[in-house]
Amino acid sequence: MTLVDAFRDQARSNRGLGSPFTAMLLKLMADRLGPGTPVTDRMLAWRGEIGNRGASLPLRFLGGLHRLVLTGACPELAACYPPNPMPDVDTLGAALDVALRDHQDVLMRALDNPPQTNEVRRSAVIIAAAHWLADGLGLERFVVSELGAAAGLNLMWDRFRLDLACGVFGPRDSTVRLDPEWRGLCPPESRIEVLDRRGVDLAPLNPHDANDALRLTSYLWPDQPWRIERARAAMALAEAPVDKADACAWLQHRLETPRPGTIHLVFHTVAWQYFSDETCRACLDALEEAGARATPEAPLARLSMEGDTRKGEGAPIELTLWPEGGKIALGRVDFHGRWVDWSPPEHLPGQIRKTRPKE
Repeated sequence: MTLVDAFRDQARSNRGLGSPFTAMLLKLMADRLGPGTPVTDRMLAWRGEIGNRGASLPLRFLGGLHRLVLTGACPELAACYPPNPMPDVDTLGAALDVALRDHQDVLMRALDNPPQTNEVRRSAVIIAAAHWLADGLGLERFVVSELGAAAGLNLMWDRFRLDLACGVFGPRDSTVRLDPEWRGLCPPESRIEVLDRRGVDLAPLNPHDANDALRLTSYLWPDQPWRIERARAAMALAEAPVDKADACAWLQHRLETPRPGTIHLVFHTVAWQYFSDETCRACLDALEEAGARATPEAPLARLSMEGDTRKGEGAPIELTLWPEGGKIALGRVDFHGRWVDWSPPEHLPGQIRKTRPKE
């Protein structure tokens, strides 16, 4: 994929995800891409997968531009951004030229790191999966581990309120409210208690640090202010530790000691693509080894929400369960959690059984 193709492809994705402003900006950048500035030269020379299945260079670049706007560092660009009216192509192009010429340091730093959106609406999937597991396994206590956790906002999923037409899940008074379009079955409502939560990331962010909070916000799209408001509410709630480490050794350590009476839920959402092949293999090995030690009284579950080849249809929701549960398809979800197509099997497969009678 060429850099121009990557920007145009991301523009189509952003438009499909309800962000016409960033779609316009990305398409304009694709039309104007060429050598001659340190930022564009670096992107043009980038090796490896540069699109949204890899390094996501267009999203890194977008994050840098939004940071310039949020800090007021580039008034020319800020005048083109929402809530101002949609600019014409010439005005936005001139603002882009100013950003590329006068703010190379900010844009170059933005290219150093993969996007870390911590899209909070993805927690709808985690909430539904946890209630489904608790109901099927007869266990209500969880140990939770997130791979690629960024600031750990989604580790707080049990503190969020999920509002569905068929019921409300989580604290009724939560300041973080999720209300996706829900298609399919209603999850069972179960008692949930998270005993231990922890995440890992190569470059963890502290949501209570002003600079890190700014970086998180920069990855959200300016014509979707409700996402920014929800993320800020989640940042205020955040208290889960996120360790700075490679995921494989960290995960192996987290899985070493089974805790009877709890479900160990390992999850990752749009993070796996940023892991090295070696890290992915090591994480899978660690899960299989721990899975071999799992029991019905101390089961292990891996929940994933990662992109596949079905463009425009969100991401598959997949659960792997040990012992002997195998891989279970739970449905599909919009990348930003706007809709969830929830279609799990009626019963847990394999030899997994409830460890206590359902009350």
